Amino acid sequence: MECLVFKTVARPGVTDSYIKDVVFFVLKKIKKEKGSLSVHLIGDTKMKSLNTTYRGKKSTTDVLSFSSQEGDFFSSSPIELGDIFISIPQIYKQSREHIISSKEELTRMLIHGVLHLDGYDHIKKRDADKMFSLQERLVKHFL
Repeated sequence: MECLVFKTVARPGVTDSYIKDVVFFVLKKIKKEKGSLSVHLIGDTKMKSLNTTYRGKKSTTDVLSFSSQEGDFFSSSPIELGDIFISIPQIYKQSREHIISSKEELTRMLIHGVLHLDGYDHIKKRDADKMFSLQERLVKHFL
């Protein structure tokens, strides 16, 4: 397993090792232990640009995941799962709104991003229920 962490913000509120601990825990739980991914902690300007370019939404958001998984992979080789982009200003904003720590909110969005890379989504209610239930079970491990 490999997790690369990139930061373009001054104060993400957690260490690289914490981010990797969360990522590796989730990858193990979803049985993607040979996977690798990158986590990018960014500001709202970059997030708005990504959201506009790739989703057609001219606003910022909390987390975006870009999967690299297409086609078949050899089970013995490491799988590049993709990239997760997290807006740190949105993490701080949402943590204040929900009256929780920024660390908890960042953990939640990190887990959310990894689940998206594994193919989970929340477009249909049944899929959303499944994804959010798993997400919250995984978040509780870190509280």
